[in-house]
Amino acid sequence: MLKHWRLSEYKVLLYRILLAYLFYFFARVLFYVFNAGLLKVPSVSEFLRLCYYGIPFDTTAILYVNMLFIVFSIIPIKKATTVGYQKFLFYLYFATNLLAYATNFIDLIYYKYTYARTTAAVMNVIEHENNMTKLFLSFMVDFWYVFVLFFVFAGLWIWAYKRIRVDFKPYTSKNLHYYGFSTLGFLLIAALIVGGIRGGDFKKSTRPINLLDASRHVKNIVHSDIVLNTPFALIRTMFSNSFAKTNYPGVNQQVILEKVMPIKQYRNHPFTKPNVVIFILESNGREYYGAFNKKLNIKDFKSHTPFLDSLANHSMIYTNAYTNGRQSIHGMSSVLSGIPSFKDAFTSSPYPKQKIESIVSTLEGIGYNSSFFHGAANGSMGFLGFSNILGIDQYYGRTEFNDDSQFDGFWGIWDEPFLQFMKQKLDQQKQPFFSSVFTVSSHEPYIVPEKYKDKFKEGDVPIHKCIEYTDYSLKRFFQEAKKSPWYKNTIFVMVADHGNTTFYKEYRRPIERFAIPIMIFKPDSPYVGVDEDLAQQIDIYPTILDMIGYPKPFRSWGRSLLDKKTQEPFVINSTGSLYQFSKGDYICIFDGKKSIGFYDKNDKALQHNLIGQRNAQMNDLELQCKAFIQDYMDRVVGQKLDPLNKK
Repeated sequence: MLKHWRLSEYKVLLYRILLAYLFYFFARVLFYVFNAGLLKVPSVSEFLRLCYYGIPFDTTAILYVNMLFIVFSIIPIKKATTVGYQKFLFYLYFATNLLAYATNFIDLIYYKYTYARTTAAVMNVIEHENNMTKLFLSFMVDFWYVFVLFFVFAGLWIWAYKRIRVDFKPYTSKNLHYYGFSTLGFLLIAALIVGGIRGGDFKKSTRPINLLDASRHVKNIVHSDIVLNTPFALIRTMFSNSFAKTNYPGVNQQVILEKVMPIKQYRNHPFTKPNVVIFILESNGREYYGAFNKKLNIKDFKSHTPFLDSLANHSMIYTNAYTNGRQSIHGMSSVLSGIPSFKDAFTSSPYPKQKIESIVSTLEGIGYNSSFFHGAANGSMGFLGFSNILGIDQYYGRTEFNDDSQFDGFWGIWDEPFLQFMKQKLDQQKQPFFSSVFTVSSHEPYIVPEKYKDKFKEGDVPIHKCIEYTDYSLKRFFQEAKKSPWYKNTIFVMVADHGNTTFYKEYRRPIERFAIPIMIFKPDSPYVGVDEDLAQQIDIYPTILDMIGYPKPFRSWGRSLLDKKTQEPFVINSTGSLYQFSKGDYICIFDGKKSIGFYDKNDKALQHNLIGQRNAQMNDLELQCKAFIQDYMDRVVGQKLDPLNKK
């Protein structure tokens, strides 16, 4: 009689859900194979252990994705075994599952650029772009094998699904039996789904698992990306807001003033008004620069920046500098306003539309005019909107350049002509002026102008030729700028927005993935040399104000790189789920509530966790990290980023 009570349907449902687990396992294997150089698991047994701890994360993703499918599979409909209804379930199952499954394949490639599972924050990057179709088609051509792999595994999944079917057997049992059993089955399965979505925990007192929980089970922090899957990362971040005020025990206003020093004032230099030009260089990781790698003794090292290497001989360069964000959209706010981005971009949060004290507002307050240049479509990356918030006087984009014969076909105007355009506009500016440019050519799909295809050839990784082209474009800019009367009275800053694909193993280590160059050049300046102290993007804004002798207090979470007395060097950034705070002898890994790791400052691979040997310096490092985050969230969320609300 039990055959009339839907047991065969439940067995087939279980089989179909288990298939999803199997194919998520295959995706995890592919993810590791494609990114083994970055993830490096020491043994097969360790990889299988990570896969085991990934099951709760797979469970959450699979149950979310299959919610409708499960409901329609178990609701009491006596015709549920008919061919027509089973065909409906087939299409529902694969429409949802294959869409989610495809996101795992995106990270086979995309992980090399972001060093994190793709989250909903990717929408921050693409929402302002109008060339996504062209970029997607380019992605299909360049990485055709990923699409082939996806369709192969999708085909195998469909084949396996069809191997076991629900037999059509009209239910002849009494309604009481059928509906009674169905109701009990529905309630039981619903309870299992709730527990599964929470990560296998049925306790009301515990929260559902999130991205941070993946780090609980790993010996090496980067292996948490193996434990995770991309659908889970997207789902868990889709409706989250990472900006919220915090109140850490032991952190009060006095601690913030002592540890963070959010209000700065320097008196190291006489007040002057030189021009300031900041180059934010797309994807220019520190690995590509010869001048920044002299002491690393990397075997067979090759520089891809001959001009900037030569300029470094006449500049102050910071060889231990890091980015405060992971994406281009993070770079502008970090460099120009000293506001880092952690889990999500500040500029895409609910909070950028407020008065913000920045390098722009402080310089304009003493008589500067300002401009921003970006060769992409006006509004790309949200830079035009943020320029308006900062109060930048003139924005120059692809529209103002007004010559699409120089368009690269994907992102924007080639760097060489656009930087020449910038130089011409600066010639027309009244001094003193502040200007910044965000370059575009060293970006996917990694192409150079046709006329330079023989000059800049394919390197060890595709981006190398683009780095060389941008370096050449900067050389051309400086050749022409030297002829202008404003040149000798100008501070030039070179900084990257973030790193990119790595070739040398030294830069595949988790901390070094954030490594960038920072270079400050002023003709005939006394500031020439190499500084090996920690440095970061948010230090640029206070450094410029220190150099020019800015006479007033100002808000800044960074420090002047020229001031060696006021504040110790430090760096803060985020993997997207964990904070990384470096200072003194240690690197602190902080999950938002507590430290989960301390590492020696030279352990850039984060291999030897010293948390079991905590000492006073580690405790102080954690306290400063908490104080920074608390003040950051308080000022961002509390609308206290402008000079009228200094605390």
